[in-house]
Amino acid sequence: MSSAKGTAETGPWDRVYRHIDANFPAHVAQFQEFVQQKSVSPLNQGMEECARLVARYLREMGCQTVETVPTAGYPIVYGEYDGGNPFTWIIYLMYDTQPVEGETWTVPPFEARIVDRPGFGRTLIGRGAINSKGPMSAFLNAMRSIREVEGKIPVNLLIIAEGEEEMGSRSLPKFVEQYRSRLAKADTVFMPLPAMDERGLTKVFLGVKGLAYLELECSGKLWGRGPTDHDIHSSSKTIVDSPVWRMIKALSTMVSEDGNEILIDGFYDEVLPPGAKDRRLLDELITTFHPSQMRIEIGEVDQFIGGTSNMRALLERYLYQTTLNIDGIWGGYIYPGSKTVLPHKVQVKIDVRLVPDQDCDKQVERIRRHLDQHGYSDIAVRKLHGYPWAKTDPDSPICRAHVKALESFGYPVEVWPHAPGTGPWYLFTDPPLSLPCVIGGLGVGGRAHAPDEYFVIEGEPGVSGFAESEKSYVRTVYEYLRLAGDRKGV
Repeated sequence: MSSAKGTAETGPWDRVYRHIDANFPAHVAQFQEFVQQKSVSPLNQGMEECARLVARYLREMGCQTVETVPTAGYPIVYGEYDGGNPFTWIIYLMYDTQPVEGETWTVPPFEARIVDRPGFGRTLIGRGAINSKGPMSAFLNAMRSIREVEGKIPVNLLIIAEGEEEMGSRSLPKFVEQYRSRLAKADTVFMPLPAMDERGLTKVFLGVKGLAYLELECSGKLWGRGPTDHDIHSSSKTIVDSPVWRMIKALSTMVSEDGNEILIDGFYDEVLPPGAKDRRLLDELITTFHPSQMRIEIGEVDQFIGGTSNMRALLERYLYQTTLNIDGIWGGYIYPGSKTVLPHKVQVKIDVRLVPDQDCDKQVERIRRHLDQHGYSDIAVRKLHGYPWAKTDPDSPICRAHVKALESFGYPVEVWPHAPGTGPWYLFTDPPLSLPCVIGGLGVGGRAHAPDEYFVIEGEPGVSGFAESEKSYVRTVYEYLRLAGDRKGV
């Protein structure tokens, strides 16, 4: 396993580090067990079984209270660790994953095999490896190691592990409201999510974009033209209208010719430019950010919109612009071979990424109004899920402590105003809880939602592995105690 590169400063964390190293094989085995248990929420594969496994992990970590909370969807596993400490953290985790159907993997996606990956060393490949079973395993191992070495964990923990993040966290708002009196004891929120790249540079995220996810449908039944109940022979196109062509024409009215400018009235109205603190973070980011690394993280991309001659402009578009993205479109025959049909309906999945100060429902209403104004009132618009954006102050104790913890290992750190992705952090950062929330950790992983998703187990020089990921969470706890304790006089 790779060794820490940081300073020689000593502290109680050193004893815990040694414990992690001594128990490393068992920690990796637990990670493998977790990945091997399916938990594909969109297909309801293994969800109840995985919830029971998570409950076991929380008990083994030391939680005195563990509840498997039933919801309208999949269970939320809730654990409380009370060490009688002055500070309490909410830990947000997710145990559900995306499907693997239609993907081509080099190894079976649920065997959790460890293979040699050039440039990274020994690497675990499997669905959920980085999103987010690896981070959960690393964090729980880290807290369990502190307890086993020191006798107790020096912060109280309220752990929330949900099983519907990949479906929009539909049951989480009700849970947070139901448990609000318990969660109100917290001082901060943390989500473990390693974000180190192949250069050894680690990202810390202080928030997320919001999301509106919706489905459009055009059908002969809704339109009153075209086939009404089933696909018909394509020779009928000479005399029968096509719902598919109608949908394509409707979609084309929403964006510019190249698809990069949204033409829906008011869609950009609430988009705010970066504030003073965000501009400060951008000034720092631009010194280390390079688009070549983004290509590695998001996949093979030959060219970005607008090019890369102005990297600050690229970053600002990436973080501060809204989107109107087609996730999928289908109708009629889409399988191998040929079948000549005139489809009776077509459906489109669309996601909108929300930035400050956009509102989810308002953007959906604008899409509905646009279709109506352009003569497409028959096209159905269904909001499937969504939630607001979230932001945290970079001067918050948890942010400063986590950055200091990461830097202690000798790796460079980037602090991002928010992630370009999405999560339900607003439930914690917005009233009534109004808590700072930070996302981060050492470790290297990638290809979330894609084939050969991975998490590096034993990193090569300059790249941390699974053990250092665990150690980064240990150090974050102690750095937080030093910083927040000084402020609070503890």
